[in-house]
Amino acid sequence: MEKIAFLGLGHMGEPMARQLLAAKHELTVWNRTAEKADALVEAGATLAASPADAVREADVVITMLADPAAVRALADAVVPALRPGVYWVEMSTVGPDVVAELGALVPAGVTLVDAPVMGSTDKAAAGQLGILAGGDAAGVEHVLAHFGPVTRTGALGSGAALKLVVNTAVLGGVALVAEAMKLADALGLTEDTAKEALSKGPLGGAVARAFADGVHFGSDLAVKDVALATGSAELPMMEAALAHYEAAAAIPSLAHEDVTRAVAHIRGHHAP
Repeated sequence: MEKIAFLGLGHMGEPMARQLLAAKHELTVWNRTAEKADALVEAGATLAASPADAVREADVVITMLADPAAVRALADAVVPALRPGVYWVEMSTVGPDVVAELGALVPAGVTLVDAPVMGSTDKAAAGQLGILAGGDAAGVEHVLAHFGPVTRTGALGSGAALKLVVNTAVLGGVALVAEAMKLADALGLTEDTAKEALSKGPLGGAVARAFADGVHFGSDLAVKDVALATGSAELPMMEAALAHYEAAAAIPSLAHEDVTRAVAHIRGHHAP
């Protein structure tokens, strides 16, 4: 069994790391806020004092961080400590440009794989995420399979690119559902009547996500992902959706809450 270092124990990272413990891997973890590792340490993981310490003896390094800035900062810390033969699996949603930056940094003998995930916290806890793996992932596909089904997407960076496409569709759909519900409110329709009709149409999946319970994807993360997409292509509809998510993320009580709260805000159900 490979020695695995898992760095980043947020809403997604912690349940993903738990899947590796359940599979009996020797697991070292690191998180900027060390207390978030307490439950994993109790379950058998080893807490590293620094990112470099976490990766130094690892066969596989997995990073699951919030944004490009966090990934770049971590890269500065871990790249000098990566040993030849290690796989670095970057699972954050940061876009293909950041993956290309990392590819230029890794030393000879280190294999970089980009493998962002589809699904939220419920899927992470159940080991049912969808994994979009770009690059030479053959040597770690069996590890990634602990998180859920693996789809090989092509060359390095292709997983990160496809994740932006998927998230753009989901977040755009959620924003559109929110506006449709706002229209229903204005026209005097009940919420149940409008939801039922929308759920039977082409936006059915977006309706389910707009009103989901027990999942977490913050409006601040939606801003990050949609901004990455609109920075890659001219997307007027997504520029409008970005404005919605930015407005929600600007409210402290909503910024880190699931995008379902942004839906309510778009409908005018929450005052700023």
